[in-house]
Amino acid sequence: MADPSSYRPKPGDIPDTPGVYRFRDEHRRVIYVGKAKSLRQRLANYFQDLANLHPRTRSMVTTAASVEWTVVSTEVEALQLEYSWIKEFDPRFNVKYRDDKSYPYLAVTMNEEFPRVQVMRGHKKKGVRYFGPYAHAWAIRDTVDLLLRVFPVRTCSAGVFKNAARTGRPCLLGYIDKCSAPCVGRVTAEEHRELAEEFCDFMAGRTGTYLRRLEKRMVEAAEEMEYERAARLRDDIEALKKAMEKNAVVLADATDADLIAVAEDELEAAVQIFHVRGGRVRGQRGWVTDKVEDVTTGALVEHALQQLYGEERGDAVPKEVLVPALPDPVEPVQQWLTDRRGSNVSLRIPQRGDKKALMETVQRNAQQSLVLHKTRRASDLTTRSRALEEIAEALDLDSAPLRIECYDISHLQGDDVVASMVVFEDGLQRKSEYRRFQIKGFEGQDDVRSMHEVITRRFRRYLAEKERTGEWADGEETTTGVPDATAAPVSPAIGTPADGGPGAPAAAPDGGPGGDASVNGSPGGLIEEDGRPKRFAYPPQLVVVDGGQPQVAAARRALDELGIDDIAVCGLAKRLEEVWVPGDDDPVVLPRSSEGLYLLQRVRDEAHRFAITYQRTKRAKRFRAGPLDDVPGLGETRKQALIKHFGSVKKLRSATIDQICEVPGIGRKTAETIAVALAQAAPAAPAVNMATGEIMEDVEDVVPGKTTGSAGEPVPTGSPDERRGQET
Repeated sequence: MADPSSYRPKPGDIPDTPGVYRFRDEHRRVIYVGKAKSLRQRLANYFQDLANLHPRTRSMVTTAASVEWTVVSTEVEALQLEYSWIKEFDPRFNVKYRDDKSYPYLAVTMNEEFPRVQVMRGHKKKGVRYFGPYAHAWAIRDTVDLLLRVFPVRTCSAGVFKNAARTGRPCLLGYIDKCSAPCVGRVTAEEHRELAEEFCDFMAGRTGTYLRRLEKRMVEAAEEMEYERAARLRDDIEALKKAMEKNAVVLADATDADLIAVAEDELEAAVQIFHVRGGRVRGQRGWVTDKVEDVTTGALVEHALQQLYGEERGDAVPKEVLVPALPDPVEPVQQWLTDRRGSNVSLRIPQRGDKKALMETVQRNAQQSLVLHKTRRASDLTTRSRALEEIAEALDLDSAPLRIECYDISHLQGDDVVASMVVFEDGLQRKSEYRRFQIKGFEGQDDVRSMHEVITRRFRRYLAEKERTGEWADGEETTTGVPDATAAPVSPAIGTPADGGPGAPAAAPDGGPGGDASVNGSPGGLIEEDGRPKRFAYPPQLVVVDGGQPQVAAARRALDELGIDDIAVCGLAKRLEEVWVPGDDDPVVLPRSSEGLYLLQRVRDEAHRFAITYQRTKRAKRFRAGPLDDVPGLGETRKQALIKHFGSVKKLRSATIDQICEVPGIGRKTAETIAVALAQAAPAAPAVNMATGEIMEDVEDVVPGKTTGSAGEPVPTGSPDERRGQET
């Protein structure tokens, strides 16, 4: 526990101006971010007698080891910078709202030639119109099903759309008139876009004008005795009215507003938001948070506004925001909202009438959300605590292992050998600190040597960071900060998103930024001065390896060679789920019903999943490699232009330099380089039709490194069972 007086700055050193301050722990990790109208007055409050501080504030200042600040011009700038840093550093003592579910939106992809209506979750994309969020995806689909009768907009995926265009036959929705079938040319791109815009207008609340127009057309059709058309228009009107009934009118005068309510106790707070557009509730969402800092209701509202509108612009920020308590001071927050919308935003507490009544409803929802969350969490905390206590008892640890790291090795018959590191804190996944490694110390298959190398590299980095000695130059490792989804290429020098998405640092989740050789392009840096990379600076209490006695011994030996003796090691063998500890000839056997064994299995299985996902990514990337990949200075765009121009690598190989120069973007020097590289490269091995056993003649018309099916489609060799059996 640190003494705040040991790092207290001199009062004369702190400016009496607006700014943002950061507290850091002994590892230089940012643990708290705050803003202040006067930095000198605010920071002085943290360095008073510890007995006078709130318990959470006391915990923060005794955990911290230093404080620093940044001066800004106005309180609005301080608000913006505080939001950016909280999002960037994820400080443990700041209020961080967690969505209690992943809310679905109704999205219209206006950025495509033929806009598509679909359900979307996650981060919003540029050029896409969003409506919601909704509580359930089925509610969106019910609404869309009703509206497609009137607005037959495309809902199919890109693959289905292209297939229909190729065959000249629309999908089922096209035959039952719930799609205008632009794929087969029933409507033009302009006509289809007009339909999509009418759909968006209706969803945005501009319903009255469109209904009156339909009613007028229905009357005209009846007068002209076109009864079938009149009947169809009548049914369209009923469908639209039925869709509108799903969102009852709650506020008059077509009000656009967001209502935010907060329910809280000493430890936690829940926030509920109702999105009202055109007087109707168009969406609802909720957040919960631990109150890890001494915070008022107004401050909770301010944090909620930052999270709700921090990434929004324009009409996504409503004209009116109704809250239970105003931030102090309110002017910077209101100005910040106004800047994001581009016009005036009213931030106030409703006092009477329909808006106050609706706010009471939102408040009841927030209270129920808090009660439900506490019920769930109590059960979860009890289970996790019991699991950690059982692990500590079984392994004879001094205390419960609050941070567990697990390592696994993956390869395919000795090729593309990789390793994974997953982190669990308090029994929960800490995906922002997952890491992935390429095994570079040797060639071939040797899980024991691989485990020794990975443990050595990880904890060598920990010691280097701990001692602040600068660069560690004993090889590089690939570490990536990636969300937990599908895979994508990885940079070996800089940790970059590889499994899909925030590329996080926007991370979502399966990782954090950072690599060995450089940090954000800065060679040799172990950690940035601003603390952004979440690197190997924090030791676990327990290291788990996927394997038995040999892997455990290798991990223990690696730690001993580095002089680390305060980190426990164990291994979990798959065959009998036995727990192995270093130096023991017999395993520790936990009961099958043990919560501790279940937690170790989850940790081990997560490490295996993460490792094999990365290994498949590397293998797929290697399979896609071709002779053009070795041409220096030839990027993906020009490679595609070459293949499109010549049709295949074989035809490109036989082309002259003058013919290669005809491709746009290819100069003579580049053409000569391409010709030399292709002449030196060996032709690809014959491709095989796996359905018939036939050897394909024009082998370079397919992707190098793959075989082809009966239609020339690339397929991997071996049966699925054989391929899975070869992976570890």
